[in-house]
Amino acid sequence: MNFPHLAYGTPRKLPRPHQLPGRVVVLDIAFAANAGGATFDKVTRPFLDGLGDRLAMWIDHHDHDRHVDFQGDARFVLRTKAQHGACPELVTPERVEQAGAIDTICCHGDFDGLCSAAKWITGGEEPYPGADDDARAIDTRLGRPSDRASFVDRALRARFRDEGLKTEVVHYFVSGAPDFEFFTRIRSAAKEYDAIEAEAERLSVGYRVDEGYAICDATQRRGPYDKTTLLLLGQEQAPISVVHDESTVTVAARFDSGIDLVRMLGLDGGMPTRVSVDKKRLADVLARLRKDAQRLSP
Repeated sequence: MNFPHLAYGTPRKLPRPHQLPGRVVVLDIAFAANAGGATFDKVTRPFLDGLGDRLAMWIDHHDHDRHVDFQGDARFVLRTKAQHGACPELVTPERVEQAGAIDTICCHGDFDGLCSAAKWITGGEEPYPGADDDARAIDTRLGRPSDRASFVDRALRARFRDEGLKTEVVHYFVSGAPDFEFFTRIRSAAKEYDAIEAEAERLSVGYRVDEGYAICDATQRRGPYDKTTLLLLGQEQAPISVVHDESTVTVAARFDSGIDLVRMLGLDGGMPTRVSVDKKRLADVLARLRKDAQRLSP
């Protein structure tokens, strides 16, 4: 099997196009939203311009108001989270064939993105039975992933900067995810996540419930914590959770809640149910959330 070059990115930080060999497919990376200075025009557009005709396909499932700009370009398969809870289910044999030969996969470095990369390499077929369901359960936090997928997810969250681990995970998936020595290493890395999860749970005790939202101050953390877990714990107390630290305010609601935080907070694009803005906007964010509190009340 011809294994492509693998590169990893996020909506806010993409690799330099000249560092990506040949024709490129992008998987599970959202367009940059107006948050923290990373905008579509500052981050996504230069990346697209740098790739030019070398972009074979871009597949993503995160909402963005600039999706409409690419409706006439068959290289772009852009959906919303409500339409597809995870990206791998959008990677089909037909789309792999349509893109033709590629040299590089640039993907998000979480379970969803790495599983998408593996599925592309296997020609659009699930790298192991149930992989699509695992990715959907992990990315939406709804349902229960398999134990194997849960271990991989926790390992990636514990070592989210470890690109070597990400590449090994893709190879592991492509091999059909057998239970061999690498899985033992994955389980070991997953154990490191226990302390990160525990810190999120400790911080969650500090949630304060206001009108329509629950807010938590994460500046007093004792170590790394899982922000997604902390946000979900807040949503057990109110429709919207707010976590702020010394630099960022992150606001979230269940992806299937119908809440549009982009509209509520006056942002230019991004996921409607999870946004991040500069800490200096905290007072403005809370004021806007209170304004909509009556509509959000159960």
